[in-house]
Amino acid sequence: MKKEISSRQRRARKTRHKLRVLGVPMLSVHLSGQHIYAQVLKDGKVLAVASTLDKEVKAALDKQAANVKSAGIVGKFIAKRAVASGISKIGFDRSGFRYHGRVKALADAARENGLIF
Repeated sequence: MKKEISSRQRRARKTRHKLRVLGVPMLSVHLSGQHIYAQVLKDGKVLAVASTLDKEVKAALDKQAANVKSAGIVGKFIAKRAVASGISKIGFDRSGFRYHGRVKALADAARENGLIF
């Protein structure tokens, strides 16, 4: 019996396959109802991490942690940490989420702070 895959998982699989073929580090984003997570990966190793649970990011946030403003702050922090570790050109893995709202805000903030994708 074949497992049913959600549309988001199907989109995520396609994107990750393309990024693996290109061989560039990828900025992976995950959204939950309460938090936003981002990490830069290269060959299965995590090089930089930022989320709304980090102490530095929490200090810059208002009380809400899962809105467009907080996504922009997470994008800023992940970009600064990736550039500090020597990575500037990456592929963007939105994990199957649509490029709208929080995902778009995170990507725009990352681009403004030095990441190229």
